[in-house]
Amino acid sequence: MCGIAGFITFRGEPFDRAILHHMISLVNHRGPDAVGFHLNGPVALGHARLSIIDLAGGAQPMANEDQSLWITFNGEIFNYVELRQDLIKKGHHFRTQSDTEVILHLYEEKGDACVQDLNGQWAFAIWDSKRQRLFLSRDRMGIRPLFYAKTAEGFGFASEIKSLLAIPSLPRKIDPHALDQIFTFWVTIPPATVFAGVSELPPGHCLTLQEGKMDVTPYWTLEYDGHASIKDEKEACEELLALLLDATRLRLRSDVPVGAYLSGGLDSTVIAALIKKLGVTHLKTFSVAFDDKEFDESSFQEEARQFLGTDHQTVLCRPRDIGRVFPEVIWHTETPVVRTAPAPLFLLSKLVREQGYKVVLTGEGSDEVLGGYDIFKEAKIRRFWATNPRSKVRPLLLRRLYPYMKNLQSQPDAYLRAFFHVRQEDLNNPFFSHLPRWEMTSKLKLFFSQEVKEQIANHETVRQLEKRLPRGYDRWDLFARSQYLETAYLLPGYILSSQGDRVAMAHSVEGRFPFLDYRIVEFAARLPAQLKMKVLHEKYLLKQAVRSLIPETIRKRHKQPYRAPDCQSFFREDGSRSLVEYAEELLSPRAITQVGLFDAESVGKLVEKVRVGQAIGVKDNMAFVGILSTQLVVDQFVKSFPKEHMV
Repeated sequence: MCGIAGFITFRGEPFDRAILHHMISLVNHRGPDAVGFHLNGPVALGHARLSIIDLAGGAQPMANEDQSLWITFNGEIFNYVELRQDLIKKGHHFRTQSDTEVILHLYEEKGDACVQDLNGQWAFAIWDSKRQRLFLSRDRMGIRPLFYAKTAEGFGFASEIKSLLAIPSLPRKIDPHALDQIFTFWVTIPPATVFAGVSELPPGHCLTLQEGKMDVTPYWTLEYDGHASIKDEKEACEELLALLLDATRLRLRSDVPVGAYLSGGLDSTVIAALIKKLGVTHLKTFSVAFDDKEFDESSFQEEARQFLGTDHQTVLCRPRDIGRVFPEVIWHTETPVVRTAPAPLFLLSKLVREQGYKVVLTGEGSDEVLGGYDIFKEAKIRRFWATNPRSKVRPLLLRRLYPYMKNLQSQPDAYLRAFFHVRQEDLNNPFFSHLPRWEMTSKLKLFFSQEVKEQIANHETVRQLEKRLPRGYDRWDLFARSQYLETAYLLPGYILSSQGDRVAMAHSVEGRFPFLDYRIVEFAARLPAQLKMKVLHEKYLLKQAVRSLIPETIRKRHKQPYRAPDCQSFFREDGSRSLVEYAEELLSPRAITQVGLFDAESVGKLVEKVRVGQAIGVKDNMAFVGILSTQLVVDQFVKSFPKEHMV
């Protein structure tokens, strides 16, 4: 896993080497083992390397034999061994044992279609000097990030936005429409980013640039089988387990030690169990524990550790730890967040690196792919209640679903019906499953300044998303629609980014995700909904497939969503109700007014609610974290972005 950056000038003049060095130095946390550069004519490629495969021979940027192709690559191609053997049979000659060189030869063989053969997680750029053509690609699920920007001088790309902001001609300015998306969906919708002029290459897409003309095209799309071609439960269990074993086997390929996260939940326990089943005798596992029992899962972590016999390490995360590292977390997420959940994972990856590990396997993706989220249950319950809205029993299911939402428990049924859109007419809404979440998050926009409200007034954020829905979406069942919205947007935009790549790579740790092997994703998309969630039993097929591999108590335990303390993380340790110094400053009326994105009076009232302990609801917590993180983004990237940070 690495950091990449590059620039193609439009007029053929050389790119400034100092700027390229600056771009790479800003992502040296992604690759502290080595740096490399290639500058020739209009092309400038940079690379910061985290050595995992072919430690001695995998230096980048890498060229083919005649140096007509150059690549800078971030990621792993897990089936590179098999691809290499096939290419050798076709007459290709290799100088290294790296997966990077496999991509180059595969591109020689198949051109842009090479990505169809790749099983992995990647973001790479290939410069074809004969054709004077740039080719960018990002993996199917959006595990690895890739951003780009066009300026008058040329075209830049990078693993992280901060590298692009090092280009002097690129303005550093917040896009209010992107902010509108974050305060609706929690994420921006690609190609939008929170920075005006900076775009994100969507998952499953390639980009070509030739003679100044840019073309972005999909090579893979997530589709659900409306007629569910896989129906036999026993056969489905066997196929799922076989796929999971092979996906895990491939992701254990490494020239450095591989560990695993063990949260105490079903998914991470399954991955650790599969690793052991594949013959790994000594497995190092890692987890986060909280001193607040509301968030802590350490008892289940210990149970899984004992059952699997792993060598386990835990980092204890207290609210003050979250407040302490939050500015650094936002420096790495490069976007506002509405929850503090990335911060404990930032601390976890720090522990992993301190223990000498660069690679961990985790359980991310299982909930989206195999039907594990509460939002899927919620949609079923809402639809069930909507068929009999006068029922006094059905709303109890919603209250049981969210025991940690204290305000919800005391609300009358009429409030719940309105909040959860329990109306017959809402059943046909293409976003039925997500209406309550998006509507609640959208209430945070009441804190926007008048100027921002006017700028986004006619944007119709949800309507814009509707125009992006894939063909056939209207024929999918409710469960498939719910899954698509989670998998296509929240998964790459938040789970794999702010909670994944960004906080792991902040400490030079690569996450690998067997559940997101594209073969498993495509297999699960062909399953009927009842094999993923039977009545209200989430991830039914997965639990059946792994029943002999994990403790019964973990297999049957009630799913506990991963959460972390929010507002309470930002108080000083002296026992006062004062906020930590940076929060006090950034949320002050002067700072809010100066930035101009939020209304100072409204923010002041929210801060006072936090001080006196009255900000206890989900909305207040999200608003506080969202506003503070936005102010941090402006402070770090717009007002005081580092001018020099040379390698």
